Amino acid sequence: MQQPTCILVHGLWMTGLEMGLIRRRLRRCGFRTYQFHYHSVRRDLAFNAAALAQFTRRLPGDTIHFVGHSLGGLVIRRMLADFPEPRLGRVVTLGTPHHGSRVARSLAGKIWGRWLLGKSAPALVAPPPLPDPDYPLGVVAGTLPVGAGRLFAALPEPHDGTVARDEAVLAGAAEELSLPVSHTSMVF
Repeated sequence: MQQPTCILVHGLWMTGLEMGLIRRRLRRCGFRTYQFHYHSVRRDLAFNAAALAQFTRRLPGDTIHFVGHSLGGLVIRRMLADFPEPRLGRVVTLGTPHHGSRVARSLAGKIWGRWLLGKSAPALVAPPPLPDPDYPLGVVAGTLPVGAGRLFAALPEPHDGTVARDEAVLAGAAEELSLPVSHTSMVF
């Protein structure tokens, strides 16, 4: 039997290096892991989703799972909507603002904020309609209210300092979990 493959997809302003601990833990659990890197500010959601589809096609494995942090979860969902993956296993999103982000909406209202969000702004402010998942989707939301997002928007409790729980949960998810972690620390 072939090792299952797992692709990790980082969030906004990240490189993928911060997902190293998750990668190591998944390897210990028997997964072959790959980090997908994309330009979260210079490219839009559709471009990054298409790039993820190309990356996925080149990988070995009978079953491919995905783990996405924050914006990375939206990239995965958009890829699966536009380019269905026949080897798809499970998908887990960590702090993904499936319903848009109050913090991103606040930042998008400022010139410097639009510059910080770049071409990902539309996906974070008001994500494009994506079909309800017809694949096993696990959603993880953080509840430790520590993070810079609190400086830019009032977030309802519970939240992870950047994304509110109500922004991260998704109808149609197979599993939902809230953990006492911040938005950034959930990748550790």
